[in-house]
Amino acid sequence: FPGSVLAVTIWVDADACPKTIRDVIVRAAQRREIETIFVANHYIPLQKSKYVSSMSVSQGFDKADQLIEGRSVKNDLVITADVPLAAAVVENDVVAINPRGKEYDKENIKGLLANRDLSEELRSQGNLRSGPPAMNQTNIREFSNSLDRYITMFKSGS
Repeated sequence: FPGSVLAVTIWVDADACPKTIRDVIVRAAQRREIETIFVANHYIPLQKSKYVSSMSVSQGFDKADQLIEGRSVKNDLVITADVPLAAAVVENDVVAINPRGKEYDKENIKGLLANRDLSEELRSQGNLRSGPPAMNQTNIREFSNSLDRYITMFKSGS
């Protein structure tokens, strides 16, 4: 889209977003001058910035997800660990990545949804007790690289 002005928004499903990842997102938004909106059903402390804001939604199942799904548009970026939200926005040509840097796309989302459903079933039967491993420096670096790749691709108009 050479010559045209494109706008992109980064939407963050902030309820379960680790603080270390929030910090990476805020720094990238400020450095690259991209509007970034953190959506949560509780107050999220954020560094003041003209590019970063937060929206609070009422307590309730999937309220933040519904807002993000309803407001994100093609070329926006959604950051979420919520696979059903990722599936919904990917269907609308919105880019989605998780806080560990894995991109969700139309090719991998069905398998990720199936894995999520299986894990939920195993948990409900008491056969699976642990969640994902704790965040580590490798995860943070992979997320940061993934975020930077998207922003660079968008800023270059690819």
